[in-house]
Amino acid sequence: MKAHLYRAGAAPAALAAMLLSAPAAAQAAVADEGQIVVTGTLIRGAVEQAPAPVEVITAEDLALQGSPTAVDLIKLLPGSAGVLGDAAQFDTRSQFNEGTASINLRGLGPQRTLVLLNGNRLAATGGGNVPTVDINLIPWGAIDRIEILKDGAAATYGSDAIAGVVNFITRTDQDGFLASGDYRYVRGSDGDWTGALSWGGDLGPARVFVAGGYQHRSELAVTDRDWALQPYGVNPQGGFSGGGSPGNFDFNGSTGGIRFDADEGCEALGGFRSLPGSTADLCNTNYLAFSNIVEPEDRFQLFADIELPLSDRLGLRLTGLYGHTDTVLTTSPSYLPTIAPSGNAAFGGSGLFVIPSYAPALIDYCRRYGAAAGCDADAAGNPQSSALAYPVRFRPLLLGGNPLFDNSRMAAKLPRNSDLYQVTGELAYDLAPALTLTGGVTFSEYDRYFEGGDNFVDLFQNALAGFGGENCAYATPQSRAGLTQAQLAALAGTDGCQFFNPFSTATQANVVTGQANPEYAGASNPFGFGLAPGAGLINDASTVDDFFTIIQRRANIRQWVGNLVLSGESGVQLPGGAVRFALGGQYRDDRYVREYGATNNLDVYPCPGSVLNPAATCNPEVGPVGFLGSNRNVDVASDVWAVFAEAQLPITDRITAQIAARYEDYGAGVGSTFDPQARISAELTDWLSVRGGVGTTFRGPPPQSTLSDLVILTFIGGAFRAVDTLGNRDLDPESATTYNAGLLIDRGRFRASLDWWRYDFSGGIENEPVNGIVAALFGATGSANCGDPAYAGLQTRFTFSGGICGASNVQRLRSYTFNSADVRTSGLDFQASYEADLGAAVVQTGVSGTYVIEYEVGDVVVEGIMVQPAFDAVGKLNYQTTAYPLPQWKGYGWVQGLFGPHALRLQVNYIDGTTDQRGADVFGPNCAVLACAAVTGGKQVGSFTTLDASWRWSLPTRTILSVALTNLFDTDPPFARLDQNYDPLTASPLGFTAKVGVSQAF
Repeated sequence: MKAHLYRAGAAPAALAAMLLSAPAAAQAAVADEGQIVVTGTLIRGAVEQAPAPVEVITAEDLALQGSPTAVDLIKLLPGSAGVLGDAAQFDTRSQFNEGTASINLRGLGPQRTLVLLNGNRLAATGGGNVPTVDINLIPWGAIDRIEILKDGAAATYGSDAIAGVVNFITRTDQDGFLASGDYRYVRGSDGDWTGALSWGGDLGPARVFVAGGYQHRSELAVTDRDWALQPYGVNPQGGFSGGGSPGNFDFNGSTGGIRFDADEGCEALGGFRSLPGSTADLCNTNYLAFSNIVEPEDRFQLFADIELPLSDRLGLRLTGLYGHTDTVLTTSPSYLPTIAPSGNAAFGGSGLFVIPSYAPALIDYCRRYGAAAGCDADAAGNPQSSALAYPVRFRPLLLGGNPLFDNSRMAAKLPRNSDLYQVTGELAYDLAPALTLTGGVTFSEYDRYFEGGDNFVDLFQNALAGFGGENCAYATPQSRAGLTQAQLAALAGTDGCQFFNPFSTATQANVVTGQANPEYAGASNPFGFGLAPGAGLINDASTVDDFFTIIQRRANIRQWVGNLVLSGESGVQLPGGAVRFALGGQYRDDRYVREYGATNNLDVYPCPGSVLNPAATCNPEVGPVGFLGSNRNVDVASDVWAVFAEAQLPITDRITAQIAARYEDYGAGVGSTFDPQARISAELTDWLSVRGGVGTTFRGPPPQSTLSDLVILTFIGGAFRAVDTLGNRDLDPESATTYNAGLLIDRGRFRASLDWWRYDFSGGIENEPVNGIVAALFGATGSANCGDPAYAGLQTRFTFSGGICGASNVQRLRSYTFNSADVRTSGLDFQASYEADLGAAVVQTGVSGTYVIEYEVGDVVVEGIMVQPAFDAVGKLNYQTTAYPLPQWKGYGWVQGLFGPHALRLQVNYIDGTTDQRGADVFGPNCAVLACAAVTGGKQVGSFTTLDASWRWSLPTRTILSVALTNLFDTDPPFARLDQNYDPLTASPLGFTAKVGVSQAF
């Protein structure tokens, strides 16, 4: 296949030598009850009972849960909703982020949860349209504990901490080596495995910790789960497209290329044909079977931590992290073209793809099926000399696979690679016994490289007209200049030129189901003639290789952060003790770079005709590829300066207050912000405490939101269409006011907490809701407001086949990043645990959960039209809205027994069901055939309850054996009316899994 190869240079190679991390090492030191929580304050030596609502998950907690993966853990976290982690290429928020995982506290969006490693910022991903920190590349096995601050924290940490903070803290007390490994059985795949090795100890005066780990996740195909593929009548949205192959055609052109005549071979190859004989006769074919539920992933991390006293008062700490992921997107053999060929291609320039009357494939097709297929043919079935066929709503390859990819499904296999680098240096100087000055610098970089498969539209049009192939003598417009149609007909398919057959007759069989095609042109039949590849009935791989191309992108985010903090005791005494404080400043430099390979770079190929004619011009410049789009390189940066102050006030022995404020300046383009926060906690009795707080938070527009241009794939009008998501220089910052109030009980063996929280969120930086824009313009009829002057602004956002407004004719949609509607959300977090000492055993039980009271989203207006009326997102699927899937209840309960060297745990996980708020009209014109009222499956997405069990055995040899059984009853994820027939942002697709692990300390 043609690939204009481009690969960005690696980040400094010397960095990798000093880094490390390890996967699931279950024997990390247990955090004792007196451990000081560091997240939520910058004050060194802050009291343990701080007012901030922080949840701590220790390495021991993770080990007792069976050492879950990062994705497994965050999907079960009660306070997190709408998790980007499992393969979900059909959700616009996950596209181009394959192999990554993120935390989405409160469902406000993962970009609003600040993720830290040892209190230091990590660069976000830049591949997709949601900038998030990839926690898959954090050194999971080197973690001592995870601290989750479930409250806004901009006053302490600055931008991005709107929903909360998740701080991964590595071990500092390991003495010696620790090696571990495990294997997880997953039905239908080759399973997953991890390995890790770490060492900690003293080297002279220095404390050193280094770790390394590797994780492998095996491919799990959609075809490996019976629930993942459903018939069209069960879920018309379950991976079916009206723009596939076999495709749909207009055989006379009198309707401008918008009449649909389904390929007559549609049903024989496994497609669903909707309305034969009508103008909306569509062949709907399934693309889902070419994708995976789990993409193959290979990942490793390296982490190093060195702490060195330089004098009695001065200490140096250096840490370094390198993480790398290789994964592959398995996807459709080709995408449908949404850009028309230019006049530089043979028969191009009409705004539509054209199959000329002399094409052997058209002649053969019309002889087979005649006028009943829509052909303008004579009595013998031959197309009239003036007849043309227009492929509309189609893609070159689908059910027959792509011959350029050597795998069982002949699906496109497209790599995605990620690299994360972080280096931190920190100096701490004790000015006095209780006063420390700390200065630190952190460099963090996330580099993402990914490829996509697409088609050169002009080269594809050439192939339809018989001038395809790399060695075609008449490929360029100059070589065809002045030739008549009769002369073109005589030259087509000669002198190295080849035809491409777009009809089902070119497909031998459905490569997924094995269904043979009875009308395959390579078989003996009364109509086939000239069956050699050059004759245009059987498609040769070299023909495909000429127009199918690999596009390449690289996204890179680099961040420099400098901190200077003076912290300690102020010398001021209150009845409860000394006032502690922190005072300091921060500088952040963020840079976002996106670079394109030649194939999809407008500076190389600005127009569809550029691949055939370097002098080709066009307005607008749309590039040469048909679906994924082209752009120019982007390089944007922003600088943020901040000063902050914080004080912890022990008002009495039982009452502690914490106040903080931060001023940040984002520069003239964005402005500045001042964010105060106040928290208080009070011990009402020896066992009962209350806490509460209020504050404001702020997030400036990230650099990529101002200039980025990304193409996402979205279902519109019965087929996946390209949506250009464009940056916006006029974005305003987003902000929120947060409130919380909590009750804590500590009776020794019984502990419990109940916290109420609320976020009043304004001006969220989001992508415009595609589903709302489409519904507003087209309504239930598919063209309700076309031509209405009030909707002119919305209508100009679309590119239509034949220039005729209608949902079925959409080629592309242009959308922007914008400041969305206000959101108000509130809810309750609850936790309780009890421990019983039975002599020979200790039995512990507990529960943890979140109940969301409200998630009120205001009216969303685009181009003066309300495209998303105000709604409450709680308990809704929220497909293609500005909200994420948001179950009202989410939590787990557990019981575990500690029997000498043995630990046994049972855990029940519960995720509440949701409602798909879309109406039956999403099925479009096919309702008349399917009786949509009967297609109700997925309207209510059921709850998801699973039972897990884990066991550990600690041997005297410092060996630990473990077994973890998840989803013991092999519960399928609840059915949802989505592409993958389940909600990948909420439920797990794996079913029952079994993991065995071993670790050895020495």
